[in-house]
Amino acid sequence: MHVKPAVFRRFSARAALAAGLACTLMLSGCAAWRNQTRPAAPVETDPATIVADAQRSAAAANAGAQTVQASKLQKFFWIFSPYRPDIQQGNFVSAEMLKELKVGQSRDQVRFLLGSPLLTDVFHEDRWDYPFYLARGNGELTTSRVTVYFKDDKVERFEGGNLPTEREYIDRIAGPAKVSTKAKPETRPVEAPKVSGAPVIQP
Repeated sequence: MHVKPAVFRRFSARAALAAGLACTLMLSGCAAWRNQTRPAAPVETDPATIVADAQRSAAAANAGAQTVQASKLQKFFWIFSPYRPDIQQGNFVSAEMLKELKVGQSRDQVRFLLGSPLLTDVFHEDRWDYPFYLARGNGELTTSRVTVYFKDDKVERFEGGNLPTEREYIDRIAGPAKVSTKAKPETRPVEAPKVSGAPVIQP
């Protein structure tokens, strides 16, 4: 049986492509396996180091709203992924809400301004945490955190700042508002009809 050269060339090109794809998948699997078998970094158990790490991470979290954009490569690959909805978790605290928060306010006043805290800890009864997490379907990630500290059931201090305004938050969720550029029609004042020279008063 004689095979035409064009058919043989087409088959060999597909076979080379399939072999290259298989090698790539195997190598990526080996790299993932190698990363899983590597020993973990030692964990620091010194109490002072643990407290310092916790304070550093809390300071970074309370620094304000942080937004991370998706890279161009991630956006390209998301063309082939299924629909991803926006995911919002936690309490959104706007810059206007934080401006109303004052030292010396009661717990009820704080609950009225910021809402019920998402995190309350039995071991830290004098601390309320308001974390916020917004993951957009396009890969944009926004996080913020506000922490309120109480002493004798009054606000002693609070951490958190550089938060978005309510308008910025709505623009981030629904997109910026479109401003109409159409010119509004001119309105003329309505004149009262005249009967025999005297104006008629309409009810």
